[in-house]
Amino acid sequence: MKLFSGSAHPELGDRIAQHLGIPIGQIERRRFSDGEYWVKYQENIRGHDVFLVQPTHPPADHLLELLIMMDAARRASAARITAVIPYFGYARQDRKDQPRVAITSRLIANLIEAARCDRILTMDLHTPQLQGFFDIPVDHLYSSYVFIPYFRNIAGKDWVIVSPDVGGIALARSYAQRLGASIAFIDKRRARHNESDVMNVIGDVQGKAVLLIDDIVDTAGTICKAAQRLRELGAGPVHVACTHPILSGKAIERIRDARFDGFIVSDTVPLHDVARLSGLFTVLSTAEAFGEAIKRISLGESLSNLFL
Repeated sequence: MKLFSGSAHPELGDRIAQHLGIPIGQIERRRFSDGEYWVKYQENIRGHDVFLVQPTHPPADHLLELLIMMDAARRASAARITAVIPYFGYARQDRKDQPRVAITSRLIANLIEAARCDRILTMDLHTPQLQGFFDIPVDHLYSSYVFIPYFRNIAGKDWVIVSPDVGGIALARSYAQRLGASIAFIDKRRARHNESDVMNVIGDVQGKAVLLIDDIVDTAGTICKAAQRLRELGAGPVHVACTHPILSGKAIERIRDARFDGFIVSDTVPLHDVARLSGLFTVLSTAEAFGEAIKRISLGESLSNLFL
């Protein structure tokens, strides 16, 4: 087994390597003066099981770097190449919902397969059915493996699990079953990209501690409007569990103004400096989940009990 990390999130790569008890692989990256990437593995990977850790959050250079790393590994005669993509970017455009638009999630899948990747390991795809866009195996982990033990340790809470949209009901139900909680969801209308209007809350939230769960928080408009509406309906403390904290635009300002009782995120993408210094977020590491999955993939063992 050889584990290498791209430049998108080297800290997570280091943490996964520490969990596995192996050194992180040495890779040299350079850019030409025009910004073009150049990649070279600084150790022999011929015949090895190679894992490449690289989330593909913006900028698009992260995706391009991953593709180049995969191509270099294939040309160096790696026996198998697994792309470990903690955050799979461009997954929100997963269907043609209006004329003359792209289906970018399928396009990215095609690019990864064209680079002759053998397997994908990822977490909390925007929609799980994106696995069907690939003709190679996809191991899809869930952040509940990380979040549920954290919230179980918060005693004395009468939780209600709230999905900020209809699409997240299955995930909310999974949390509710494991935490012994009730469930609610929010009916929202999206007028345009990154803007939404909360219309109605389906379920009883009055007097209960709310756990809002979402895979991506980008501009934070939806999650903050949801919190406001829940409080108007008499909800108690409002916590958030977010897998991929993209946090663009005015997200930090909105989250600060919303005064959440807890905003828990994972480390599938690195917090940018403003978010990290804000003191608003508790970060839980996914290194154990990815490390265990990598070990079992390499040994040919089952990943079933990681799919919480």
